[in-house]
Amino acid sequence: MSQGYRTSHSRVVPGLENCLMSPPDILADGGRFGLLLNQASVDTRFRYACDVLAERFPGQLACLFSPQHGLWSSAQDNMIETPHGRHPRLQVPIYSLYAEQRQPSPDMLAGLDCLVIDLQDVGTRVYTYIWTVTYCLETCARAGVPVVILDRPNPLGGRMVEGPLLQADYTSFIGRAPIPMRHGLTLGELALFLNRGMGIEACLDVVPMQGWRRSMLAGDTGLAWVPPSPNLPRSEGAAVYPGMVLIEGTQLSEGRGTTTPFEVVGAPFIDAFALADALTSLDMPGFVFRPITFRPTFQKWRERECGGVFIHLTDPVAARPYAMAVHLLRIVHDYWPNDFRWLSPPYEYEETIMPIDILSGSSALREAIETASVPACWSRLVAVDEDAWWATVADALLYA
Repeated sequence: MSQGYRTSHSRVVPGLENCLMSPPDILADGGRFGLLLNQASVDTRFRYACDVLAERFPGQLACLFSPQHGLWSSAQDNMIETPHGRHPRLQVPIYSLYAEQRQPSPDMLAGLDCLVIDLQDVGTRVYTYIWTVTYCLETCARAGVPVVILDRPNPLGGRMVEGPLLQADYTSFIGRAPIPMRHGLTLGELALFLNRGMGIEACLDVVPMQGWRRSMLAGDTGLAWVPPSPNLPRSEGAAVYPGMVLIEGTQLSEGRGTTTPFEVVGAPFIDAFALADALTSLDMPGFVFRPITFRPTFQKWRERECGGVFIHLTDPVAARPYAMAVHLLRIVHDYWPNDFRWLSPPYEYEETIMPIDILSGSSALREAIETASVPACWSRLVAVDEDAWWATVADALLYA
């Protein structure tokens, strides 16, 4: 069953609502705070975090901060910066952390007693929100401003890990530390781990959820899916994102400009039936590949008819999207060698390293596909030492 349509007999209580019921001392004592959020930062009644926190702690909300895509998640694509602004009802400044700078300035933090963060992460290393959080931790550590994170579910669950660790030479704004592509942590857990592992040592408090279990996928939480960014409108897209985000490192369309980004992939030179047959023959659990044609309205291959596949997620527990996407790239490269191309930099403010390399975490994937050696180095390309990873992050885990 697709995880987007699962049902739950109980609803997870996000950290936002726990904070309202049992606030940290710094808020309960009247501290002025800034709030990093976007449109997915809502309570179970779909009220924005800024509104409910401003109501619960009157006169204490001093400013808002927004991550990539802006406060309303309306800015499309990478390196499309959002301006600073002012909230029309709350009448507080909105500072963009995806503008000329990607971390708060000392002036933005001036007068704050703490910074509150409420963001919906998607459990994938290259999603920029966690790296915005690390920049906030660094700046707040220098300024002596405590940070409070209101935790939310990892829509991919908290058990499965996929993809090799990021190598040190390939750090960027989509990866600042050696973690797997699919890391299995909530935003709060990952922030605790990185705060220590990156040597930031900010004063950090995480308000946990109630009722979340590591086995839960997005549809098991009882919480509605509110798009955390414009190209993840469905939880199914988030479920395949740990693999399909690799398509951003090629000239293939990952479905931006369609209604189901990351669930479709293709290009004008692809024979949809040949691609679907090749993927189906690999018998990868959890996926069905349906041949399609589509016409993106913007971004790659704008207004061009593309052949490709729709990736149906039939079993999100068994599915391994990272391995699936590596197979897909190998097939397209081998079947259409004269047409397939890697995307060239710049990409997410990296000017020299190939986008596919910072996405996959090293040059190994690109080089293996170019030399047709994927089967010989399969484990190196897709595997991660899960036991070692869980041992490394054990001190940061908040949920059994």
